[in-house]
Amino acid sequence: MSDAIKHECGIAMVRLLKPLSYYKEKYGTSFYALNKMYLLMEKQHNRGQDGAGLANIKFDMQPGKRYISRYRSNSSTPIKDVFAHINERFEAEFKENPKHVENPEWLKQNLPFTGEIFLGHLRYGTFGGNSIEHCHPFLRQNNWMTRNLVLAGNFNMTNVDELFQQLVDLGQHPKEKADTVTVLEKIGHFIDVETDKLYRKYKKQGYSKVEATPLIAENINLQKVLKQSAKKWDGGYAIAGMLGHGDAFVMRDPSGIRPAHWYMDDEVIVIASERPAIQTAFNVQWEDVKEIKPGYALIIKKDGTVSEKQFREPLERKSCSFERIYFSRGSDKDIYEERKELGRLVVEPVLKEIEYDTKNTVFSYIPNTAETSFYGMVKGVEDYINTVKIRKILSGKREIDADEVRSILNMRARVEKLTIKDAKLRTFITDDVHRDDLVSHVYDITYGAVRRGEDNVVLIDDSIVRGTTLKQSILRIVDRLGPKKIVIVSSAPQIRYPDCYGIDMAKLGDFMVFRAAVELLKDTKQENILDDVYEKAKAQMELPLEQVTNVVKEIYRPFTAEQLSDKSAEIISPPNINAEVKLIFQSIEGLHSACPAHLGDWYFTGNYPTPGGNRVVNRAFINFMEGKNVRAY
Repeated sequence: MSDAIKHECGIAMVRLLKPLSYYKEKYGTSFYALNKMYLLMEKQHNRGQDGAGLANIKFDMQPGKRYISRYRSNSSTPIKDVFAHINERFEAEFKENPKHVENPEWLKQNLPFTGEIFLGHLRYGTFGGNSIEHCHPFLRQNNWMTRNLVLAGNFNMTNVDELFQQLVDLGQHPKEKADTVTVLEKIGHFIDVETDKLYRKYKKQGYSKVEATPLIAENINLQKVLKQSAKKWDGGYAIAGMLGHGDAFVMRDPSGIRPAHWYMDDEVIVIASERPAIQTAFNVQWEDVKEIKPGYALIIKKDGTVSEKQFREPLERKSCSFERIYFSRGSDKDIYEERKELGRLVVEPVLKEIEYDTKNTVFSYIPNTAETSFYGMVKGVEDYINTVKIRKILSGKREIDADEVRSILNMRARVEKLTIKDAKLRTFITDDVHRDDLVSHVYDITYGAVRRGEDNVVLIDDSIVRGTTLKQSILRIVDRLGPKKIVIVSSAPQIRYPDCYGIDMAKLGDFMVFRAAVELLKDTKQENILDDVYEKAKAQMELPLEQVTNVVKEIYRPFTAEQLSDKSAEIISPPNINAEVKLIFQSIEGLHSACPAHLGDWYFTGNYPTPGGNRVVNRAFINFMEGKNVRAY
């Protein structure tokens, strides 16, 4: 994605199933779990660079001994900062007492981050600030072990106002109206309710408070807690939590919008947002890593018992297609193949646009994340060229000579590395004209790769959101090569609607295709549709959440996808550009064909998996019409 977009967060959890001494003896280190957490977080650093955090719980510690450790960072290199901070304490101790490094039990009793269960988080700040207070894991503290809750997640709730009010109605006084706080306090409240219920039960049976405490820890019903907590949640989420006594859970939203994977053997239980992180960190096969089912929670009891329990009725699966197109690491086996297929599926419209003139067309990609879809596109072009070769050879019958055969066999797609992204340019210049001139040089070009006035250039991007980078940088600099035509290809369909489940795409006015639709309405004297939709959107705000529909779809209805693409090309074409600019987008059918198990396509179709999504898109349109440059959730 050439436009910088902040997106989903990442989670990681490691739960040891053996005594700490086991890992020291087998793997030669008392920090087996800590090392694995570092790998899991580094292998998911693409999911969050605004902050990171790590928490650890030690089991069976005596009263007076600290058993929860947590450290968070919002530095420019947060993962490195978190683990450097932890290691400083270890290094200082081992410098003074080298023998302690060989004693896992001493480490557990005396140093932080030496317990049995770890929870890590990587943050992209799609909402709220980037202060340390916004970094996960969050901690709800209490003197009773079972009431301590450590929470981290990849989520966004669309109905924060209602959830906040529910907490107020319970008599709470939340410190902030944010989905993280409301989720933490909601789960915490029902943990308190469950704990109180169990205490009353054991008190009636004659147990003292001290005697009842381990019984409460053993029998707390996390499935019931999560079921009650999530009853009214509307959003996409993968949320992980640890209770002070050692129980843990990871819950996934009923539509499967946000990803969550897990692996277990006789030594360890591992959870992460992305499958390849687990595969790499633990050297396991693709089929060994499972997905947490939508509407289910993976519950890990303190005794090591693991179960998948339903807490919400699963809905139609709508796992995020943007995960497949762009956000997740492309080293996942399925994602790699899907991205190649997305590239292959745009070949026919590309060939049509260049009039099948592959001889005079250079194929390339922008940015590096589009490389995999580029491979698929080139493979599709080569398949076409091979059919041309066969036709030419067969048409020659027996009269074709060796030179002609050689010439035919040498036909191939012209592939070049045309654009190179330089290090991020920073400037002290504040006036727009001179700053824009510098921004246009974020990308550089490979001179001499295009025959001036003769060649077309085809550049594939994984997706196009705002089109800003194309207009300010890429098109300007590629035009210097002198191509006849520049064809920008998106392996994703047209982005028409905002996200509200964890990706920073909440303002309609930012979207290139939405701006194109508005311009087309004006060009065709249909501006009244904007006013009509505005009134309908305001009326929708008065309806119960379950009755809200997406009225913004009416903005796009008068136009074909091709009309919107052509108008978008006009919008992003810089002034004084010499080459003709065309835009080609993936079709919705192509997206579904390439990613058949991931049909969360609301960005492109407006078909939101939850009612809250419909309310957010309507509110986003109201904000646009009223000139409010704010998020819609």
